[in-house]
Amino acid sequence: MFGAAGCRSSKPTVQWETTAVDRGRIVARVTATGTLSALVTVQVGSQVSGRIQQLYVDFNSPVKKGQLIAKIDPQLFQASLEQARANYAAAQGNLAKAKVQAAQAEIDFKRQSSLAERKLIAPADFDLARTNFEAAKAQIAVSTGNLQQAKAALNQAKVNLAYTNIISPTDGVVISRSVDVGQTVAASLSAPTIFVIAEDLRKMQVNTSVAEADVGKLSAGMRATFVVDAYPGERFLGKIRQVRNAAQTVQNIVTYDAVIDVDNADLKLRPGMTANVNFVFADRENVLRVPNAALRFRPGSDVLEILKPPSSKPVPRGVGGGPGGGRRRAGPGQPGTDLAGKGSGAGSDDGPDRKTVWVLRSGTPSSTRVRVGATDGSFTEVVEGSIEEGDRVVVDATVKNGSKSGGPLPGASGSRRGPPRIF
Repeated sequence: MFGAAGCRSSKPTVQWETTAVDRGRIVARVTATGTLSALVTVQVGSQVSGRIQQLYVDFNSPVKKGQLIAKIDPQLFQASLEQARANYAAAQGNLAKAKVQAAQAEIDFKRQSSLAERKLIAPADFDLARTNFEAAKAQIAVSTGNLQQAKAALNQAKVNLAYTNIISPTDGVVISRSVDVGQTVAASLSAPTIFVIAEDLRKMQVNTSVAEADVGKLSAGMRATFVVDAYPGERFLGKIRQVRNAAQTVQNIVTYDAVIDVDNADLKLRPGMTANVNFVFADRENVLRVPNAALRFRPGSDVLEILKPPSSKPVPRGVGGGPGGGRRRAGPGQPGTDLAGKGSGAGSDDGPDRKTVWVLRSGTPSSTRVRVGATDGSFTEVVEGSIEEGDRVVVDATVKNGSKSGGPLPGASGSRRGPPRIF
């Protein structure tokens, strides 16, 4: 609706662009982008280095826990095992030899002890026999230790040989294979990844990056919807499992990870897909609402100059939102209106939920303060204020000079002055 203040004359007039206050639904959302992944993803690597001899599974292959999925050439490990067995056998022989020698040293010591009691041998010979006996017993301990070392080396050789069989640690589906037959893997520094197995693709999750300004609106258990590029006409449902406390900072932008559980019974969704997620944190039915353009509107100084009473002093430049603006009274019929944007009946609260709306009544605008609630980006809920359904709120104003229908003057302001702001 377009109205004019005054008739066509040499005096400038104001043409108002308005829209009606109505009732309707407001759905407030938070949008984010995330990536789909399996609930549990296992990277299967190799504990030993060697050449890949055989691969038993490939991409998308279902696997069971304990299943052989790849094999590394075992020849070197079999040779090491045989060597460890030989060393173990030699250690057993050395231990047996040490025990025999200790037994002989004990017999010699007892004989020399008997002769020494009868003073038939020199004391030096007796001391030598005793020393030989003690050394023989010590040699048994050394041989026993060598046998244990050989046994440990044998067990290690057996374990290394067993590691040439790559076994699946869980039930699932192979989603990645990183090697081919004949390729050599080196496990000297870290275990190389051979396969990536997803435990169950029927249950998936979406890891989203939520801006710090919106993370306070989310909570565990909140429903979410998302779309993927593979199925642009289909909307998938999920539920927030947790909002993680660990912040991620990229180029001075702080985000938080919100994890969404998704049912994928039909296996349409695949790991790695990009999901565009909507979180609904407020859903209001049949509420009084105004367009956001009306909340952004502020009259310029030239508009206020036209609206001021003839007896008033000139309005200083800057009134209407500019620097240095002051409080001035409105035109006739609106003695309680503050031309700077605060009505007499609006209250003194100036919090983030308090906004100013200009209402056109009988061709004359007046400002009123309202308390707002949820917004969907286009409309905002009015929780409290002196406006009703059907009232015409101003979204733009154009000053026309006399009888000429020119465009808006530099002082006019409205929705055409710069990009919109979301409340």
